[in-house]
Amino acid sequence: MAEISSVTTARKINKQQVRQHFSFHARDYDRYALVQQKVAKRLAELLQEQLQPWDRALEVGCGTGLLSQQLFGLQPDLNLVLSDIAHGMSQYVQQTLSPSPVCDADAAALPFIDNSFGLVCSSSVYQWLNDFPNAFSEVSRVLHNKGLLALALFGEKTLFELRSSHQAVLPENRKSHVQSFPSLDTISSAMGDRFEVVSLHSEFEVEWHADVPALLRSLKKIGAQNASQERPQGLASRQVIQQMIAHYKACYSGEQGIPATYEVIYLLARNR
Repeated sequence: MAEISSVTTARKINKQQVRQHFSFHARDYDRYALVQQKVAKRLAELLQEQLQPWDRALEVGCGTGLLSQQLFGLQPDLNLVLSDIAHGMSQYVQQTLSPSPVCDADAAALPFIDNSFGLVCSSSVYQWLNDFPNAFSEVSRVLHNKGLLALALFGEKTLFELRSSHQAVLPENRKSHVQSFPSLDTISSAMGDRFEVVSLHSEFEVEWHADVPALLRSLKKIGAQNASQERPQGLASRQVIQQMIAHYKACYSGEQGIPATYEVIYLLARNR
């Protein structure tokens, strides 16, 4: 597997772009977010091992409710507060999922008083944050003492085929348009001494597509576009895109089409 460099804890993600991308694609999300559905189910499986009657829970980045549905399967009477930075997602889940309270909220500045929840959970969201230490500080603040954090996010080897193929055909010293993701070490370091780690590891999911354009369409349909403020301005040229597609196909294609690998970081930790 290609080596991908680690991402520092302080990044430059454009929150407004993240908000717009996911709001716009709320109604397409479930159709294309197949890996995200698997991640939500897997996080619920891990959470089941720590199951207890939580008095109140918060989901950060509820999206269309993929994880929420799993949580209600574990504890049907769970007092769950749903939140998302993308207003389109908040609206969608409020209309389609449950009578749970829903609000717009930024994980970097959670709009809740201290010591509010026994459980804070999130799936396929935290890779879009800029400052991981701050985000974990916010979670620690709103959690009860010994409250549980259950987190799944995409790690640094996610979409390595796409990133390496794009980088391979760019002129020297040009940055790729493809989003980068945090490393396992980055997440571990960012937690500081706020939490007692129950489990921290990564697993891999591979999604197959007919060709590279199909993969790119799928990513666009769920709003997963590069929101880095450091990305090059403007679109990649048609020639670069064609070269990238050819490189991807030559290096990674198989009988099932072309693979898209996702590294998923799973974290369970108790608040100190």
